[in-house]
Amino acid sequence: MDPSAARVPHPGHFDADPSGYEAGRPPYPDALWARLRALGVLRPGLHALDLGAGTGQATGPLLTAGLSVTAVEPGERLARRLAERFPAARVLVARAEDVELSRAGYDVAVAATSIHWMDLDVVLARVREALTSDGRFLVWRTEFGDPTASLTPFRERVGEIVARRAPVVDVRRRGGTAELARALTAGGLFAVEEIDVTRWSVDLDEAGVRALFATFSDWSEAEVAAAGAAARDLGGTVREHYVTPLIALRAI
Repeated sequence: MDPSAARVPHPGHFDADPSGYEAGRPPYPDALWARLRALGVLRPGLHALDLGAGTGQATGPLLTAGLSVTAVEPGERLARRLAERFPAARVLVARAEDVELSRAGYDVAVAATSIHWMDLDVVLARVREALTSDGRFLVWRTEFGDPTASLTPFRERVGEIVARRAPVVDVRRRGGTAELARALTAGGLFAVEEIDVTRWSVDLDEAGVRALFATFSDWSEAEVAAAGAAARDLGGTVREHYVTPLIALRAI
């Protein structure tokens, strides 16, 4: 594949290699879970809905906190791995737009690095119907690269790799956190309770860079190899700075 060719993002990318996705994606930072505990949404006994659950990066901590979890994942292979990892979860193989859910059956709904794949016009109404009258909808995502951090040599190399691509329109993009919050509340079904941003870092060796970047739906194999080579050239281990914005919403 031409390393300069644009790769159109597609959610089916993740289902091709569930074990690679599981191994490559770092866990969400402890500070995020501490914030959720402070918000009172990690109380034992609550019923949680995890939309676009992947291999359980959010499902696992929710179960550990004592919540019962219904995990919705459209990828059959991902869902199978999710069920293997977390047999206590109820796993539904479906898109968030199509899944059959109990009316007012959940205290908490979560979309963890998945909302950008969903049709908000459909999903917001379905989530609101599935939540109790005082339910919460928690939306967060990991942004791989912190624009406020100093530009590292590795990030310079990543920028050079991306700059060589042909232009492509990414239909997932909904702007920044403020724009996403407006989109989530535009229908009058939810109100923003809090917006919180966690900044964190992780050290990755060449294998870790390759494993993580291979999970990105818009990265080609050649680009992943180039990112791994950059880590090797820069001493073997690089420190990556990431951002996890959280939008906590209350049902109206």
